[in-house]
Amino acid sequence: MTSFSVNAYLKAHMRTVPDWPAPGVQFRDITPLLQNPRVFRVMIDAFVHRYMDPALRPDVVAGLDARGFILGAVVAYELNIGFVPIRKKGKLPFTTVEETYELEYGSATVELHTDAVKAGDRVLLIDDLIATGGTMMAGKKLLEKLGATVVEGAAIVDLPELGGSTKLRESGLPLFTLVDFAGH
Repeated sequence: MTSFSVNAYLKAHMRTVPDWPAPGVQFRDITPLLQNPRVFRVMIDAFVHRYMDPALRPDVVAGLDARGFILGAVVAYELNIGFVPIRKKGKLPFTTVEETYELEYGSATVELHTDAVKAGDRVLLIDDLIATGGTMMAGKKLLEKLGATVVEGAAIVDLPELGGSTKLRESGLPLFTLVDFAGH
């Protein structure tokens, strides 16, 4: 019987774009994972099967703007639970809570509707990639402001050399990623 590695399979279907968005950056492009229906299904199934486990099963999935929406909505649908978007400031029409975080050059703010989760909800926080960890940390803080518990942070790709996954784990957030890329 042949062994199947989700990590190797997904990595083989990703595209690396050199020097984008800046010289020296190796951009890890996930769009090929979304374009091929078989690859997309393998990726989504890897998340869904993990979170079907009663010990990890969330009450709701929160996706980070914007590619976390793609993954999070499909995973929530497959788990038959709700999905909530965490958006960039100014994009949500109802009452929100917000969290500002630091970027390499400046800062950014994300928002969540105040009725998106309830106190005590178990939330899966999902995005496409973990680099410095700032966006996921801000999402975690937003959910906790509303009394929810983030049971795990999940992403397709971890770029461990940028330190985000270490920072998130040190904050007490368990992480699950499908592909790790050395270098950035």
